[in-house]
Amino acid sequence: MPEGHTLHRLARELTDVFGGRRVHVGSPQGRFADSAALVDGTTLVDAEAWGKQLFIRFAGDGLPEDRFVHVHLGLYGTFAVHDGVDEVPAPVGQVRLRLVRPADAAGAPAYGDLRGATTCALVTGAERAAVVARSGPDPLRPDADPERAWARISRSASPIGTLLMDQTVLAGVGNVYRAEVLFRHRIHPLRPGRTLRVSQWRSIWDDLVVLMTEGVRTGRIDTVRPEHTPEAMARPPRKDDHGGEVYVYRRTGQGCHVCGRAVRTEVLGGRNLFWCPGCQPTFRSRAAAT
Repeated sequence: MPEGHTLHRLARELTDVFGGRRVHVGSPQGRFADSAALVDGTTLVDAEAWGKQLFIRFAGDGLPEDRFVHVHLGLYGTFAVHDGVDEVPAPVGQVRLRLVRPADAAGAPAYGDLRGATTCALVTGAERAAVVARSGPDPLRPDADPERAWARISRSASPIGTLLMDQTVLAGVGNVYRAEVLFRHRIHPLRPGRTLRVSQWRSIWDDLVVLMTEGVRTGRIDTVRPEHTPEAMARPPRKDDHGGEVYVYRRTGQGCHVCGRAVRTEVLGGRNLFWCPGCQPTFRSRAAAT
């Protein structure tokens, strides 16, 4: 499933390619046809992401109020944007939503095809607001309030590894960022949320802001510090279809870049946890010890 930085990059691309332009909206597959017809020929104002939720805003041209196409890519969804093409090809496969920017004096045509998304729905502003209200703060949004997440984490007996992936607690963090930020702060993923200190949470949040912002810039997830890059350690670069240099994610059984211990994994809530037993020791409560 794409992590939050991917959705922010997509929102930026959609705004750059289609923003402020009158577009054709269709559903070659047919599942979104009725809703597509309502905004076909209207102006695509912009797109924005909130965690893993994408909202594409349409306005004017007979609409009683702004409308939003709400997209959640889920595990298998893709939204491919093609700018400056010679011509828009016929759709191939199960295209749920197609956006087309016709050629005009400003330039060549462009199109975007959405496939395999969990959610593709036309919603009102109030419905969009309700989705946002159910989401936790997004480290990539300047208006995010990390204290909202801390209020949930500080009262919860659930593992911090579970809480970081709960989109109602924190929006946009997926399995890679979860594994890596916990490693970087030497916190075992099964440690109960309520045992963290507020200073630890604030450090985690600040780190996520930096890491995920860099992910938006580069389009990949790199989490290793300068002293642990392949160049600094004279080691081969990571070979993985997810790309990026990481400490523990999908490195089960391999040696930790810091302490050399073998990276471990287990399943929590249907997703694999990854951690280093040397750098992230099991949490022992002082209260329990006494």
